[in-house]
Amino acid sequence: MRTGIWLVGARGSVATTSIVGALALRAGLAEPTGCVTELPELRSPSLPTFADLRFGGHDVVTIPLVKKAEALAAAGVLPARLVAAIPDQLATVESEIRPAPADLPPTEMIAAVVADLTRFRDRYRLDRVVVVNVSTTEPAPPSHPAHAGLSALDAALLAGETVLPVSSTYAYAAFTAGCPYVDFTPSTGARLPALAELARQRRLPYAGHDGKTGETLVKSVLAPMFAMRHLRVRTWSGVNLLGGGDGANLAEPAANAAKSASKQRVLGETLGYVPQGRTRIDYVDDIGDFKTAWDLVTFSGFLGTGMRMEFTWHGCDSALAAPLVLDLARLTAAAHAAGRVGPLTELAFFFKDPFGTGSHSLAEQWGALRGLVRQLDTGTGQDGGSRAVDA
Repeated sequence: MRTGIWLVGARGSVATTSIVGALALRAGLAEPTGCVTELPELRSPSLPTFADLRFGGHDVVTIPLVKKAEALAAAGVLPARLVAAIPDQLATVESEIRPAPADLPPTEMIAAVVADLTRFRDRYRLDRVVVVNVSTTEPAPPSHPAHAGLSALDAALLAGETVLPVSSTYAYAAFTAGCPYVDFTPSTGARLPALAELARQRRLPYAGHDGKTGETLVKSVLAPMFAMRHLRVRTWSGVNLLGGGDGANLAEPAANAAKSASKQRVLGETLGYVPQGRTRIDYVDDIGDFKTAWDLVTFSGFLGTGMRMEFTWHGCDSALAAPLVLDLARLTAAAHAAGRVGPLTELAFFFKDPFGTGSHSLAEQWGALRGLVRQLDTGTGQDGGSRAVDA
């Protein structure tokens, strides 16, 4: 199944790490550590192989992909030997990265993105293209016609009004071009009634939001533990230190607020209440693409005895995120091939703020993900037939 992955933010750290990793795996130069779709429980003939993948994308940044890869290698994010081994393959991907048409009026931007996606699909004779947003976090938008439905949104676009965040404009363009859409960021993306309607009309799946790679991943394991042991979490506070482009973007208050809200959802929905405390995100330029989180949890047990737990998470954001980007693209492509339509709620395993109202427990999300892969292998959808019903 020849599959294109179109990356919004294609020259960023996460996208570059994803591209280098996929090329290295295709060439047999690396192991698929971190790719959950390569675990025995999820390995499936219904998924496109790494050899099936082709990459393209948009970015406002103009630094050549190989230069970005070399910079990440110098920072300890990528092995320098891998970057040095695949210059020709990186040059091929470089030729498929286009300037983001972000300065155009909405209808022209949508048309430009659709044209780029269509040409990319035709040039490589791809069975399908999955659009993945790995660009910087956007502030939460105010209410606009996209909340009222597709007809209201289309009328506003034709009138020349700028009514969509960039992430949602890409989702609109992806669906118009017949492409599934994945939002790895906490931005709005396809989370608007008008875009859900458009996806249903075009018979397309989509997934998101906000990749779960660090502190929230730990929360999704620990919070169910407290709930199942009937321990009362009184406070849960965290401090996140981020460097690199993501950290610089999150220094902006509105983007920071959108990210923090996404990170907090797991606690309220797992515990059934929201403990005191908040998650703070601070920008520390010196740590680059690495991140550190410190969390303090206070809780009470039998007869009100007070206790506490602390943990520290230190990781490389791009190295944690990149294999998940590849997993999501492969799973979404297979779901599209199987006829799935609407939000892929079984992919909640990968997200802080997923579509749907299912459990935030990582173990339960893992079970749902395994169930999805079994459905893809047998060619059945949610209704047990050959094609899924609208989600």
